[in-house]
Amino acid sequence: MTDIVEGAPAPDFDLETPDGRVKLADFAGRTVVLYFYPKDDTTGCTKEAQEFSALAPEFAKAGVTVIGVSKDSIAAHRKFAAKYDLAVKLGSDPEGQVVERYGAWVEKSLYGRKYMGIDRSTFLIRDGRLQKIWRKVRVANHAQQVLDAAKAS
Repeated sequence: MTDIVEGAPAPDFDLETPDGRVKLADFAGRTVVLYFYPKDDTTGCTKEAQEFSALAPEFAKAGVTVIGVSKDSIAAHRKFAAKYDLAVKLGSDPEGQVVERYGAWVEKSLYGRKYMGIDRSTFLIRDGRLQKIWRKVRVANHAQQVLDAAKAS
């Protein structure tokens, strides 16, 4: 397994989106943001997707593609995107292989109960390398931080 550290090669991904498949190789020489989130149409995940969508024109102007990734189905992604008029691609990883490759499948705890789930995390990838990594993301203003980092590097 690849070390998930800044500067290392990004782990490969191949995800289905409502618009077709996307894979790491599609972004050779370009910049892509992969952000992992727990579930479509939940409060924090909706806010995060809306913030990235609001900045979509600026990401596009900077030459950056943004892809949100969860284990939800393509049908759930289509419904989520339509309901909130989202402007980011949503990748479906039902088996969780990409989520695990990026180290985003972690043990969580809620009211003392332990369970496995997706750690809200974001990866800025430029030309196949991990440029910047955010773990345990707080949603408020996160999309702006990612955009600023993408423009700066």
